[in-house]
Amino acid sequence: MKGPGLFSDIGKKAKDLLTKDYTCDQKVSVSTVTTSGLTLTSSAMKKGGLYSLDVSSVYKYKNSVIDVKVDTESNISTTLTVLEALPSTKLVTSVKLPDYNAGKLELQYFHENASFATVVGMKPSPLVEFSGTVGGHGVAFGAEGGYDTATGKFTKYSAGFGVTKPEYHAAVILADKGDTVKVSGLYHFDDKQKAAAVAELTRKLSTNESTLTVGGLYKVDDRTIAKARLNNTGKLSTLLQHEVKLKSLLTISGEFDTKALDRPPKFGVALALKP
Repeated sequence: MKGPGLFSDIGKKAKDLLTKDYTCDQKVSVSTVTTSGLTLTSSAMKKGGLYSLDVSSVYKYKNSVIDVKVDTESNISTTLTVLEALPSTKLVTSVKLPDYNAGKLELQYFHENASFATVVGMKPSPLVEFSGTVGGHGVAFGAEGGYDTATGKFTKYSAGFGVTKPEYHAAVILADKGDTVKVSGLYHFDDKQKAAAVAELTRKLSTNESTLTVGGLYKVDDRTIAKARLNNTGKLSTLLQHEVKLKSLLTISGEFDTKALDRPPKFGVALALKP
């Protein structure tokens, strides 16, 4: 989609480098594609001492995508995404069973210099969320809010701005109704983006508590990347991801408490096999 992106995209690149693919669980997923274009994915995960299984199917038809997921707890979630239902729009409808109140309807609009999004819950007195972003040439300003029609009160409001350039990304966000300030930055050391460094500072004004997290990424080769992050509480996480074959990834990660080395580290493994 064109334009400055959604409000949720502000600071997303730095956040993804610090959080994406890190895990302390064990997960295996296998995907297959039928001759009709239907993608089936079966996943098994062990989290702590609990096991869970789910099966999902994704089917694309013209400008529409339907995604159906069923898990071992008898939850069924269905998501229908329609691109260009109206010019420059994206419509997302999701329904969950048996908790049908968890369903929602989302409409996104993208313009060359602005974007807007509205999410409405599917219940008698729904929660309404809205956001908007304006900008151009790699600079974006945005705000978001949430309103509970049952209580007549705002549940959240945030504002922020971000700068995106080929060699760096930076963002400042005022969140949690003005109580939290987040400043993040990501820098690529070379044109091929083989190595990058990232930092995020979060300050909670009501408690005067700050959290600083720094991290980095290095592409060992075309199929292997290594990542690491460390915060001011002493938690060190590392990750190694290898493309065992085209689109199929093996991810191994670990978490260590550098201030309590007598505690056993946590390890996670994820294997995603795709055709």
